[in-house]
Formats: sequence, structure tokens, C-alpha cells
Amino acid sequence: MNTRSKEATHERIVETAARAIRRSGYDGTSVVDIMKEAGLTHGGFYAHFASREGMLVEAARRACAESAAIAADVVASVPPEQALTYMLQAYLSRENLEQVERGCPLAALGSETVRQAPEVRRVTTRHIKEMVDLVARQSPDWGQPGAHERALVTVATMVGTLLLARVVDEPTLSDSLRTAALKHLPIA
Repeated sequence: MNTRSKEATHERIVETAARAIRRSGYDGTSVVDIMKEAGLTHGGFYAHFASREGMLVEAARRACAESAAIAADVVASVPPEQALTYMLQAYLSRENLEQVERGCPLAALGSETVRQAPEVRRVTTRHIKEMVDLVARQSPDWGQPGAHERALVTVATMVGTLLLARVVDEPTLSDSLRTAALKHLPIA
């Protein structure tokens, strides 16, 4: 297998794993299932990763990068004074709620992450810090005392709301959670 083909195969595995961990959780994601979903044989896994944990680290990194890119795209697509509002509305949208495989890995995997390898936790920590920074930079009070703390509360509310809105089995309650969060978050 040439280098370019090996890199493409590696990327396909990581992309598949990033979707799978958000859909099925870390513990619900097996090497066999990932390789099958990627259209590859189980035997080829170790040509790309030293361990399952190594794959999970890369999958978490990919899931976080995809989520960050979506938020950055939203911010870049609107005037700066509207960025926070649009970012919050996009994050707490019905579309994001329903797209578990492509959505925020924090809402999909947060409670499981504490039981993962330190490298997975490090990736998640970095993503949370980046989210907080992105929210803080969009806030009207950026640079003022308390802005960072408000960004921490905003991110915690965003992720917690999405998590709860996904777990309830009543669509009306799910919608109410998202609507209430948007009403009380610091939208510019």
C-alpha cells in the first residue's frame, strides 16, 4: 500500500470512528465495528494504530475539530455583533440536536470521557477551552472583568442543555429546554 493510500485509509478509519463514538459512545465503539463500517478488514487496523485507545484519541480529536469548525463557520458567516446569537441558536437547534453523529462530542460523550485514557481527556479539555475562548471572543463584554466566567457558564449551559434535550423522550420538553436556555443565555 503506498503512502497516499495508507493515509487515505487512516483518515477513513478516523472519520468513521469520530462518527461512531458520538453515536455509540466510547465503550460502544469496537475496532471490529469501525473497520467494518469503514469497509475494511479487522486485520488491517494495527497497520494504522498501535491500540484501540490510540484510535479513540484520534477519533475524539477529529470529533472536536469538526465541532469547532462548525462553530467557527457560523461565527465567520455573520456580522460580529450577531455571532454569539447565531452560534447559540445553531448549537441549540433541532438540527444539531438530531445529528448526534456529527454534533458536539461534549454533549454526546461528556459523561463517558471521565473514564477514558488521559489522552482522550486532554483532547476534550483542549476543546472545552477552545469553546470557552470562542464564546468569550463573541461576547459584547469581551476583555472586561467577568467575561471569561460568563463564557464558562454559557458553554456549560449550551452543552448541558443539548445533552438533556437529547436524553428526554418528550419532544415538547426537549424543545422547552432549548428555548429556555436561549432565553437566558447572554445573547448579544
